[in-house]
Amino acid sequence: MSQRKFEEIKKANQAAAKKLVEEHFSSSSEEEGDEDFEGKQGKIVANTFITYTTQTDGDIRELERTKQYVNEAFQAGAMTCLICIASVKRNQAVWSCSGCFCIFHMPCIQKWAKDSQFLISSLTDDDFGKRDYPWPCPKCRFEYKRSETPSRYYCYCGKVEDPPLDPWLVPHSCGQVCEREFKPSCGHKCLLLCHPGPCPPCPKMVTTTCYCKKAKPIPRRCSAKEWSCQLTCGRKLLCGQHKCGNPCHAGSCQPCPRVSRQKCVCGKKVAERSCASPLWHCDQVCGKTLPCGNHTCEQVCHVGSCGECPRSGKRFCPCQKSKFSLPCTEDVPTCGDSCDKVLECGIHRCSQRCHRGPCETCRQEVEKHCRCGKHTKRMPCHKLYLCETKCVKMRDCQKHQCRRKCCPGNCPPCDQNCGRTLGCRNHKCPSVCHRGSCYPCPETVDVKCNCGNTKVTVPCGRERTTRPPKCKELCSRPPTCHHASQEKHRCHFGCCPPCHQPCQKVLEKCGHLCPAPCHDQALIKQTGRHQPTGPWEQPSEPTFIQTTLPCPPCQVPIPMECLGKHEVSPLPCHAIGPYSCKRVCGRTLDCQNHTCMKECHKVTEIDGCIGKNKAGPECLHCEEGCSKSRPLGCPHPCVLPCHPGECPPCVQMLRIKCHCKITSLYVECRKITTADVNEKNLLSCCRNQCPKELPCGHRCKEMCHPGECPFNCNQKVKLRCPCKRIKKELQCNKVRENQVSIECDITCKEMKRKASEIKEAEAKAALEEEKRRQQAELEAFENRLKGRRKKNRKRDEVAVELSLWQKYKYYLFSVCGAAALVFAWYIAHDVD
Repeated sequence: MSQRKFEEIKKANQAAAKKLVEEHFSSSSEEEGDEDFEGKQGKIVANTFITYTTQTDGDIRELERTKQYVNEAFQAGAMTCLICIASVKRNQAVWSCSGCFCIFHMPCIQKWAKDSQFLISSLTDDDFGKRDYPWPCPKCRFEYKRSETPSRYYCYCGKVEDPPLDPWLVPHSCGQVCEREFKPSCGHKCLLLCHPGPCPPCPKMVTTTCYCKKAKPIPRRCSAKEWSCQLTCGRKLLCGQHKCGNPCHAGSCQPCPRVSRQKCVCGKKVAERSCASPLWHCDQVCGKTLPCGNHTCEQVCHVGSCGECPRSGKRFCPCQKSKFSLPCTEDVPTCGDSCDKVLECGIHRCSQRCHRGPCETCRQEVEKHCRCGKHTKRMPCHKLYLCETKCVKMRDCQKHQCRRKCCPGNCPPCDQNCGRTLGCRNHKCPSVCHRGSCYPCPETVDVKCNCGNTKVTVPCGRERTTRPPKCKELCSRPPTCHHASQEKHRCHFGCCPPCHQPCQKVLEKCGHLCPAPCHDQALIKQTGRHQPTGPWEQPSEPTFIQTTLPCPPCQVPIPMECLGKHEVSPLPCHAIGPYSCKRVCGRTLDCQNHTCMKECHKVTEIDGCIGKNKAGPECLHCEEGCSKSRPLGCPHPCVLPCHPGECPPCVQMLRIKCHCKITSLYVECRKITTADVNEKNLLSCCRNQCPKELPCGHRCKEMCHPGECPFNCNQKVKLRCPCKRIKKELQCNKVRENQVSIECDITCKEMKRKASEIKEAEAKAALEEEKRRQQAELEAFENRLKGRRKKNRKRDEVAVELSLWQKYKYYLFSVCGAAALVFAWYIAHDVD
């Protein structure tokens, strides 16, 4: 039981560890594709936007931002929320800024907006929470109203709320046509499917003319409808004398670039100046006599008349209470009244008589409150009273006290550094102390490959989870084996892969080069390690050690002949030596009929006279009987053992049957086997009459012979006419060949006629008898139908009287037959 529980806990821990490793090494729910997949994906995105540049004056550079956002949407881990510095996954609710189109997690941007509004509204206590403060985008600082704080998850185009997750669409897209208006507005709408980032330039075709209106209108992309015909503009410049010489351009013409001598506004100086700025002022005072005739104009070079003398007309005294009409040559006197101007304190008035110049400082003593309102003191009005009490209110950061002396309540923002660690975990916030979340780390980090030639720039903090870029440069590390250079492979982290180059070391025994892959750093499983003492001790993974292995045995093929000289086969160099090919020896034995059946073996040649196919003393000796084929018909084996040459003639007696298969004959075997066909027929003949029966039924008259009996039967047989009355004896062969036949005579024909007459009479009598019987049955049937009384009803019996023919017909047949036989016998004896 304890062992089973231990195994269950072990499996659960292993599953949890595996899941943790997968989550740690996976920056998103999707795995990054290999280079081929990335190449195909890039081609698909490029083909999507190629239609924007296939016609007149399409500019691919304006599509780069949109392509970049679409590419990042498809790449796992490419989109990063700048607030939490985490990847934006397909199944997470997001919000996109309308200014910079940066994507943030929905909870992150909601918290950001709330903290930003609270930070701004907490600067003053009077209007805290009452005003509608905006909140900025974390990246571009584009400001949004409080009412624009995102609360629902929409697709990029804003049509569908909570767009469903579809693996065939751009993440967070609804799949419908975007239909957002282009910026700047041209009256058309975006035709792409719902997509991240800014809409591409308007792809509609419109017919427009150039800037100078000289060229004919041509069809162009709406986004590039303003174009230049490159002809000379020719419009009059602001100088009114020259024309614009630049090529057809947008907007107003540039200032005239020519130089001419022009007078200043007052006409005192002449200088060479740009034709584009004909009006200019010199640095001399006007100096013209004013209309009063006593003073001159003190303005610097100006346009128009100098105006009236500023000292002419009615003028006020310094205190502005009395007005005097004096000539411009006299100064206005003081009126002698008190000044009564409000002093700098804003409470008291000047007590001096009307005077020129500024009023003096207020010197009255008043009961003044300090700035914080906690203390009072009697002191001169012009002095500011500040107490020594330090403010204990918290500043807007809600971390530090104000600590300002005699603070009126509007505590200034905290001037200390924030110093909190940012989300990147690498830097600290450089801003002054504040409330809420810190701004994202503005720094970027280069994630480099091992050699440092390839890098990818990511936001600070993402370098821990971002995979290093795939470097296409070759690894530059020195080889760790005996080779001068290592195999070419791309830049990588960790140890270099094992060397697979041929070893090429010179083998000591044979001098060949080792063709095996390099084995200087082979991994070998370590043996003899500590065994676990019980089930509670976790078994460790097998340990591999790196060591140098000796070169394997030489495998260079060397031609070598087998012991029996059957073949020459290539053998590995390390296994070279006499060998058996495992075939049958096959050498001819002394009997000249059989071969040696031993497995391939060594054969000793005696005085060099042993051929390649002749058996030697090590071969088998033939112990079989003679197996040569016997003559045709001889069933006896050869009496000699296996021997060379021909077998002796067979002298044994052979028992055979004669041609008629009745008598047994004994003949020497050699006579039968050497005889021809005629001699064999004579030897098989028993000299008796053939017992076979001919087709005619008689016995063959020939002596015992082979084959079919000849059909020449001469025995006498009896032949009759068709009616069997006439009889003759003839030869059997003539009868069988239908050469002789016997025909009936006149007597035979007369007997046939009488016999036919008798048959006709018998048939006629039988017909009449049948008619009478039927008539009697008809009368009996009619009598039964007359309706007699039931009492006396009896079955009528019809008495039929037999005729003479019916009574005596059998006797007549017997007599006629006997007479016919007697007549036939008589005729036959007469014929003989």
